[in-house]
Formats: sequence, C-alpha cells, structure tokens
Amino acid sequence: MSTLHLPAPHIVDPASVPALRWGIIGPGGIAQTFADSVHKHSTQRIVAVASQTPGKAEAFARPRQIEHALTSYRELVDHPDVDVVYVATTHEFHREHAELAISAGKHVLIEKPLALNAEDAESVRATAAAAGVLAMEAMWTRYLPQSDIIRRVLADGMLGDIELVLTDFGQDLRMIPRLVNPVSGGALLDLGIYNFAFSSLVLGDAQKVSAVGTLTETGVDDTTSSLMTYENGAKAIANVTLSSFTPTAASIAGTAGLLRVDGPFFTPTGLQLYPAEFNSPPVATWQDASGIAAHEGLCYQATALASFVEQKLTDSPLRPLAQAVADIELITQARHQVGAYLTGERR
Repeated sequence: MSTLHLPAPHIVDPASVPALRWGIIGPGGIAQTFADSVHKHSTQRIVAVASQTPGKAEAFARPRQIEHALTSYRELVDHPDVDVVYVATTHEFHREHAELAISAGKHVLIEKPLALNAEDAESVRATAAAAGVLAMEAMWTRYLPQSDIIRRVLADGMLGDIELVLTDFGQDLRMIPRLVNPVSGGALLDLGIYNFAFSSLVLGDAQKVSAVGTLTETGVDDTTSSLMTYENGAKAIANVTLSSFTPTAASIAGTAGLLRVDGPFFTPTGLQLYPAEFNSPPVATWQDASGIAAHEGLCYQATALASFVEQKLTDSPLRPLAQAVADIELITQARHQVGAYLTGERR
C-alpha cells in the first residue's frame, strides 16, 4: 500500500464556534444523553425543554439547570432565548415538529431518521431551504473523529476503487413497544438508518436496493439483509435486526485495501487498515483516544451545527438533507420488499 499510516482526524474545537442556545422538544432517553453530552463536552447550552406530558419537562430541566421547562412546543420554538431546536420526539412526529421550529425561524436538529418517508423528509428539506435556516439530521456518526479519517482515506484513494461496503447492526429490542409498533417501528428505521447512512457516506446514492427479511408478530421488519448497487458497479450489504445482538461492525473493501471499523461502528471506536490480501495483518490502526465514548459522541454534531450556523450554511456539508431523503427512500423500498408496511401505507 502507498501509505502505512492513518491520518489524524481534524476535530473542531468546541470553543471556536458560537455558543448557541438550544431548546429540546421531546425530553426522552436520547434527549437526556444529548443534553448531558453537550453540557459536558461543548460550549453549547440547553436553555429550554418542552413536553406535553405533565411534569416531564420539569423533571428533565431541574437536574440540568435548564431555565425554561415548558408544556407547549409552540412556546418553545417562539421563545426569544432559543436559537436552535433539537427535535427528539418519535419518528412519526419529526416532520411536524421540525417544520414547527422552521416556521418560527429557528435552526433545527432532527433526530434520525429525518422522517418516516422520503416525501415527509423532502418537505422538511424544502421548508428549511425556503426559510433560510439550517436543518440537519442528527446522524451524529458523520461528525465523529473516525468519520473524518474515513473521508480522508477515501479522498486520498488509499483503498483504490471501492467494491463492497459491509455493515451490520443488531440488538434484541423486541421488548420496546415503539420499535414493534406499526405506526413507526421496525429495525430499518430505528437501527438500519445507520447502515444506510454509512453506505451513502462511502458510495453516495444507490441506484437500487434488494431486500429479504422477516417480520415481527406486529408486522414491522425484524431482520433484513439489503443489497444496494451503485452506478460504478460497487455494492453495499446492510444486515439489520432487532432480535439478536451482533458485532455491529463495518468495513470498506477496495481494490488496494480494506478499512475495518470496530463495533459499534456508529459510535467513537477504532479503525484498522489492511492490504487487499486475504489473512494479512493490518498495516495501520487508529483508536479513538478522546475520552468521549459511546453516546457521549452526540456532542460532536452540536458543535458542527454551531460551526455551520457561523458559516451561514443552510445544509450540512457532511450529511446533506438530500442524501438523508435518498436513504429514507431506500429504507422504504427495503421495508416494502420484505412486507413491512407502516400504518396508513398502501400495499
């Protein structure tokens, strides 16, 4: 191989970007992790939270010293102290709540998936573009140090022509009601969005997806294997399940080398670079030594959003909304191919 090292990641200094004031819609588990990570590892600050469940906003705000605990989403998005809104409600409400924030002229970070389907996701993209505000999907993996290394490895041609991307993501999550609820559930929307986003990071938009799989008793997708094909002949395989724990690793195979991403591939982790030869040892490795582990890595996307706002961008250059729309369309096709239709979708 032409190089025996992996480049050091470029990491934005949290102190170098504006300290924006954030409001949170939907103070559930992911919002708690986000808020705690942001307060611990960035200069961003949560100043308001809103929940329609009595007492929930106060319970979230009190231990985090968040000033405004509200029961109205409209009050939160209209609040003069809020610069950006984090939408952390469940999937079926993402479009509604994102567009509520956009209508108030606020920047918005929307939990993944951006929406339930491509039509709703495109509506968010177009609405934000028309309003001139930044709307960003919370695909936090794109902002981790390892993702900067991956982009640079690809840009440098270190792996040669990319031929195959492999990802798997599996947890036993069948006991979580929302994940088996046909309103917005299933493994692909909740877990598989990471797999599809990893493939589009490497290969761009796929031409076609072909999926096989099984369903839960409630009719949502349980386990799927999706094959994506690309104009340049490359392929990506995404294995996703909500009924088994799997290594949750990823790899990028090219004509000149192989890059392996340790599991869980979507959190801060490590990389190994191999020659394109069977059973060869790695020629270079990198391990995230930042001390920001697991889901504390959510802080990186908040710092990135603030840097984009400072640059007056209305779309993330690292995860454009058009790409998020395309990935959701592929997921919809994969779901339908295995017979998983959400409530209200036509068969």
